Amino acid sequence: MQTIRIKTPSSDSPERPGQEPGRDLLPLLAGAATVVAVVGAILALADVDSPLRGPFTLFFLLAAPSVAIAAALRGLEPFGRVLASVAGAVAVDMLVTQGMLAVHRWSVGGGVTAVTVISCLILLLVGGRRLRGRSSSSLPKRSSNG
Repeated sequence: MQTIRIKTPSSDSPERPGQEPGRDLLPLLAGAATVVAVVGAILALADVDSPLRGPFTLFFLLAAPSVAIAAALRGLEPFGRVLASVAGAVAVDMLVTQGMLAVHRWSVGGGVTAVTVISCLILLLVGGRRLRGRSSSSLPKRSSNG
C-alpha cells in the first residue's frame, strides 16, 4: 500500500495556495461602489440636503448605465469595454436630460428615475438574451430528413 502525502503550505506564508494577494479586493471595491451609488440615488430621490448628495448622485448617474452597458459588451477587451461603457453612460445621461428639458419636465428625481429605468431595461435585455442563448444551445438539434 502506498502512502500519499499532501503537502501543506508553510505557516510563514500569509497567502492561501492559489490566491493572489489582491484577489479579494475587487469584490470589496464593487460592493463599496454599489453602496455609494445606491446611497446617491436615495439621497437624490429623497431630496436630502447633504454635502454628499451631489457627488454620490453623480457617481450613480455614471455607474448605473456604465454597468448595464458593460454587461452588454462582454466580447470587448477590458480597456475598450470600460471606455465604451463610460461613453455610453454619458450619452444615456445626456439623452435623458435633453429629453426632459425638451418636454419641460426636468427634475433631479425624474432624471435619476429615468436613468435607473433605462439601466434596468438594458440589464434585463442582456439577461434575457443570455438565457435565450443558453436554452437554445441546450436543446437537441433536429435533423431535417425530408
